[in-house]
Amino acid sequence: MTNPREPSVHASAVKVGDGAVLIRGPSGAGKSRLAFDLILAGRAGQIPPSILVGDDRVSLDTKRGELLVRPIPELAGMIEIRGLGIRRCDFVDEARVILVADLSAPDGERIPPTGALQTALCGIKLPRIPVAAGHNPLPLIVAAMTTTPG
Repeated sequence: MTNPREPSVHASAVKVGDGAVLIRGPSGAGKSRLAFDLILAGRAGQIPPSILVGDDRVSLDTKRGELLVRPIPELAGMIEIRGLGIRRCDFVDEARVILVADLSAPDGERIPPTGALQTALCGIKLPRIPVAAGHNPLPLIVAAMTTTPG
């Protein structure tokens, strides 16, 4: 069960391969949609196999210098699919965050400054993708996970 001292954040998370993508953004920005798109991309073989950690609210914790994400018990295994409502799906109890995607980010630019490509959560530095409002985040996440910086 989640430790009540762990911070709960308004975010979704999907485990992709060995690590999780933490998806943040304001209400209606597309966090659940991106989470489901990542799951589908994993099923299609575009990225490593992917499974939900949590949707809408997740808890964060640190352990041995890594940021861990867990589902909120009340929402574990549930994801919102626009047009269908709340649906049940497979999920994992915990994953190590390796990437943060910020949707509707004010600093989402065509070529973002280097400083915008990192963030710190709970004292842990992580790669970050700022996605401007109205832009499809899935190709950016896939590119971040399948390419290297030039």
